[in-house]
This record gives sequence, C-alpha cells and structure tokens, in this order.
Amino acid sequence: MDKLYSPATVNKIMNKHHFKTSKKYGQNFLIDENIIHKIVDAVDIKDNDLVLEIGPGIGTLTAELAKRAGKVKAVEIDKKLVPILDENLAEFNNVETINEDILNTNINEMISNEEKYQSAKIIGNLPYYITTPIIMKILEEKVSVKSITIMVQKEVADRLKAGPGGKDYGALSVAVQYYCDVTFIAQVPRNVFIPKPNVDSSVIRLDVREIPSVKVDDEKVFFRMVKAGFSQRRKTLLNALSHFLNQPKEEIEKILIQSDIDPLRRAETLSLQDFAALSNNSIK
Repeated sequence: MDKLYSPATVNKIMNKHHFKTSKKYGQNFLIDENIIHKIVDAVDIKDNDLVLEIGPGIGTLTAELAKRAGKVKAVEIDKKLVPILDENLAEFNNVETINEDILNTNINEMISNEEKYQSAKIIGNLPYYITTPIIMKILEEKVSVKSITIMVQKEVADRLKAGPGGKDYGALSVAVQYYCDVTFIAQVPRNVFIPKPNVDSSVIRLDVREIPSVKVDDEKVFFRMVKAGFSQRRKTLLNALSHFLNQPKEEIEKILIQSDIDPLRRAETLSLQDFAALSNNSIK
C-alpha cells in the first residue's frame, strides 16, 4: 500500500474518488510522516488498547494506529469518506469505520461494547469550530478513557494549557485542567496539510484524572462560578459575579473574603484552587 501521508498518494486518492475537501467539516489531510509518528508515539498505544479516532479523513493516522492497537474505531461524519477509508484500510482487520457525528454519539456505549480491551484512548484532528464541544462532551459525560490526544488550532491549544495570569487562560483552561493533566506534544505548521489551512496547529494530550485536580462540593456550582467569573473578563470579580449570578455585591464580597480572594481581582488571576474555594464557600 502506498504511504497515505505522501502528497502524491493523497492527490491520487482524491482524484480517483472525485473527492473534494469540505470547509464545512474542516478537512485538512496530514502529509508529514514525522508528525504522524510523533502523534502515535505520544498516545502510547498497547496491543490491548481500544482507540477511538475522531475524524480519520482518508485514514492516514488510522493506518499507523491500527499497527499498534487492539482495535481502532474510526468515527467519520462525512459519508463520502467511508468507502475511501474502507479501501485504504482494507489490509487491517482491526479497524471499524463508523459514519456518525461524534457530537450525537453515545461514546460511553461505543467503548463499553468493547470490554475485552484493557483501556480506551481517544485521538483526533479536530476542526476549530467543534473543538470545545467535543472536548467538553467527553469530559462532562465522564467517558471512560485514559487519554485524549488531539490536534487543534494553535490558539486553542494555548488556551487548554494556559495557567492563571495570561490572556489565554479562561473557562476552557479551568474546565480541562479540572478533569485532566495537560501535556504539549508538538507544533504542527500549516504547510504539512492538504489543503493548507490558514492557521498552525498543535498536538495536546489530555490524561484524564481518576480524581479531579481540586476538591469541590458541587461541580455544577464550581463551573457556574467559573463561567460567571469569566463572563466579563475586564470586570473585577465582585462586579462580574454579582452581575452574572444576580446577587447583591455585599453577598458576593463576603464569599470572596471568606475564600481569601481580593474582590478587586479578575477571574484570569484565579487558580483552580481559588475557584474551588469560591465555589465551596458559596454553598455553605
């Protein structure tokens, strides 16, 4: 089989099947062997692992995953790519192609149906417009996976790994770091894709924690506080929280002081521990 990451092979496949990439689905096919191997190595796949791949495209990454994993479930939203995937991956008997929208899929059920595998790992090249919904679906639904390794727009990766104090730090940073340990894997320049996107990408691995990084008494209250804090980033916490939560400033100020947080601080300066304290004190 021709190497699926060869530009000549990609163009040949697209011409043969009269396939044109879709902006709607954010389709950009990776054509760099070194980056493909770096991604697969980062996932640390064992032969008793189940791998769920989101957006396999023409199967470039899928083929490399199939060489190492017990089984690969490749979830592709574009039905035009299914016959191409089936043809390109015909040599592998451990790959299942699934034509579904991952956002409308019961991922836990998809994984629990494969009980014989020791652990499940998710990998995907995610289009910008659905990156956050996919990540949060996996985390909020407590999908039983060991890790999530994703290629995303560089700006999104910067937000996922950002710490307190910078412009990249926000509600997404807090949510992901509450559930996961975040590891930066690689920068991916825009010129290693067909077609070439307008932005550079990064690969990030999210190792899902057995226990969240901070102890909170009520997760819903915790995330409501986070959302409230970042709802108006330029405002002080006192103003942002009282406005979003529709509570008197006196009450909000009392909670902030109990949490040892200056009411004049802004949300972007708060650590996860600060948000946890704020959340826990608000329901006492």
